[in-house]
Amino acid sequence: MRGMSRVMRRQTWQGLQASRGGGAALRSCVLVLLALLVAACAGDRPVFLPPEPPRRPAQLGDSAAQREHQRLLATFGGEYRAPGVRRIIDETVAKLASATGSGSLYEVTLLNSPVVNAFALPSGRLYLTRGLLALANDRAEIAAVVAHEIAHVQARHAVERAELQQRSELVSRVVAQVLEDPAAGALVQARSKVNIASFSRQQELEADLIAVKAIAAAGFDPYGASRFLASLGRTTNHRAMLMGERPGSRGLDILSSHPSTNERIQLTLASARQIAAPGLGVRDRDGWLGALEGLSFGDDPKDGAVRGRRYINPALGLSFIAPEGLSLESTPDAVLGVGGNGSRAMRFDSVQLEGNQSLESYVGAGWIEGVTPGPVERTTINGLPAAFTSGRGTDWTFRLAAIQSDQRTYRFIFAAKGVDSDLDRSFRAAVSSFRRLTPGETASIRPLRLRTVVASSADTPASLAAQMASDDKALDQFLILNGLDRNAALTPGQRYKLIVE
Repeated sequence: MRGMSRVMRRQTWQGLQASRGGGAALRSCVLVLLALLVAACAGDRPVFLPPEPPRRPAQLGDSAAQREHQRLLATFGGEYRAPGVRRIIDETVAKLASATGSGSLYEVTLLNSPVVNAFALPSGRLYLTRGLLALANDRAEIAAVVAHEIAHVQARHAVERAELQQRSELVSRVVAQVLEDPAAGALVQARSKVNIASFSRQQELEADLIAVKAIAAAGFDPYGASRFLASLGRTTNHRAMLMGERPGSRGLDILSSHPSTNERIQLTLASARQIAAPGLGVRDRDGWLGALEGLSFGDDPKDGAVRGRRYINPALGLSFIAPEGLSLESTPDAVLGVGGNGSRAMRFDSVQLEGNQSLESYVGAGWIEGVTPGPVERTTINGLPAAFTSGRGTDWTFRLAAIQSDQRTYRFIFAAKGVDSDLDRSFRAAVSSFRRLTPGETASIRPLRLRTVVASSADTPASLAAQMASDDKALDQFLILNGLDRNAALTPGQRYKLIVE
């Protein structure tokens, strides 16, 4: 939550839900709103760039590509410096470019984002987040991700998708405006969205097949693609459970721009089996894990970070503890929490009051469309002026609070579906935990990092997970991070990743 600088004077409950990610159908990748759609892959969290007026692909020259590059850096936390990882990726790109006959065309940027994602611009710029780097367990896996993005560029997928979208929009406008039939135009547009989504899914599968052949031709283990996709599936399902969703849910599947992870795993496995038996090709697990040593993991504290139930923001100098049972996520504008299989939700953000507006009048003004607030209670929270109220909508019960600190007004929105007798207690406990950090606390906050350890014959996933600086889901995190199934045993002498302070 990078300073929570945006002013949000009115927040609908629908907006709160939308800010959780824009729908499960988009959860598997990032759709970057560029002049044309870039090929975005392998993501577990949705992220959107600020909107920009559309331009035709023919207008995307070097200066436009540079502008898009700067927008991506601004959106994904800037460039991340990791010399060891950079060296391996540059070598991998060179091998893949040679194997595919494309020459030294590609430039990779590492992004300082915990989101698991990779994407490409038509110019040949490739982007990998540090969240994705942390998920890969050997060089063949990262080679598969890079090869997938190169495949998108070589096959001109982004350009083809943009051209199809432009043609579809033109047809719908002609039907709606020239033929004066808005209803038919809307129907054409709806069908076009389905066609574009299907087209995008075909592109993803095509890029997967190209990637498997490319990494094999470059000397890497062709099974790296299916291994990474399996890890991606685990982290996606884990996050879905934390956010109160059914694991594997595809939402409006027909409109999903990507095929299911299981479908991609089966396809890449079948393709690898046609090339070679397991065990052939370079994996270089030790080399890759050695390069990941010290890699930052999770939220960057300078933008606000979640540590279990605690949220800390050194830049703003504040902290609070969320109620039990909520899974927290820090976004650029807010901290969001979901629990109880989606029956409970929380939002924490900041607003700017107008003129001489008081906390009481602001809290009583009604932030949520369709919800009339009740009586306002004035109080103090750890020496800071605050105001509480409650409200009831058609299906949800709300608790609202605003706290004044320096020139900012922070607010909490809690919601529970139906009647929740524990909502008020949980709400007041969380709001009461809001406080300013001391200078010493601010100076002591460090990002979490990856460290590797060599497993002994006595080690188990649970014993290594116990060494991690994580919440009560440490074992799940350890298994996902190391590409292990629930009942997997460790291999003595093999390196494994841990999350440490």
